[in-house]
Amino acid sequence: MSLDLHAAAPPEPGPPRAARHTRSRAASLTRLDLKYSPYLYVLPFFVIFAVFGVYPIAYTVWIALTDRSPLNSTISFVGMDNFVELITEDPQFWNAVVNTFGMFLLSTVPQLLLALMLANALNRKLRAQTFFRMAIAMPIITSTAVVALIFSMIYAKDFGLVNWLLDSVGLDPIDWRANRFASWFAISTMVDWRWVGYNALIYLAAMQSISKDMYEAAALDGASRRRQFWSITVPQLRPTIIFTLIISTIGGLQLFTEPLLFTSGSGGLSGGSEGQFQTITMYLLDVMNQRFRWGYAGAVALVLFVLIALMSAINYLLARRISSDK
Repeated sequence: MSLDLHAAAPPEPGPPRAARHTRSRAASLTRLDLKYSPYLYVLPFFVIFAVFGVYPIAYTVWIALTDRSPLNSTISFVGMDNFVELITEDPQFWNAVVNTFGMFLLSTVPQLLLALMLANALNRKLRAQTFFRMAIAMPIITSTAVVALIFSMIYAKDFGLVNWLLDSVGLDPIDWRANRFASWFAISTMVDWRWVGYNALIYLAAMQSISKDMYEAAALDGASRRRQFWSITVPQLRPTIIFTLIISTIGGLQLFTEPLLFTSGSGGLSGGSEGQFQTITMYLLDVMNQRFRWGYAGAVALVLFVLIALMSAINYLLARRISSDK
């Protein structure tokens, strides 16, 4: 009688069922962690953005479609009436738009050009280099109210420094608050003085990351410093220039504090006796706090948002086109 050895052999020992279940559960948790934990890490940002970004925008859209006012207990839906009135029947709004874009151009273009030249000068080896780099940052930390007060004294009609200089060379004094273009220029110089150093520091930090080998190779080829600046430095700074241009566009079209504090006497939101330097944000606050038309103010805010988005896109495309051409 023969014996079946394979049938009689005992089964190979294996891991207990509990251990296999534990390992399977751990593997499942690991897969879930790898799949969903990144979303949990970024969730706080989106929660904060939803509370302080999405909700205000959504509320502004809703209120712009109504006649919301603290003077009325009822709220009526008016649709696009606020936008139609704003665009077709409100010359004061368009006056504020012209003022805003005028001061934006007078301040932003010289501001970025001066910042670029200043950063290029500070990027070279200078005596007291650290002192100069710290000095250009001083206007950033200076209170806007103090800056406006000083510049208001500089551009004063009767005893201002600028009019004294004009009188010393035989020119008539200028009423900087009454004249439209003069007020634009005065406010623009205030903005430039405050933010040129900020942009220069950004450009300087970007210049530090440019490889020195590129300048050495250009110098060996006989390129002058001016040629190196336009052929190497500016193209390498293209992303930084686009960034500062967009940021300056956003800040320039939201200009508020400088023209408000430049006004002498009461009625600061009016931007002068004839609104000669009233900006869009000043007009927005005037509609909301003086006329108590919150729905109409919401329409102004949305139109300003669209203008900023359009100008930022145009500046981005122009900066890319100019840089690529060079």
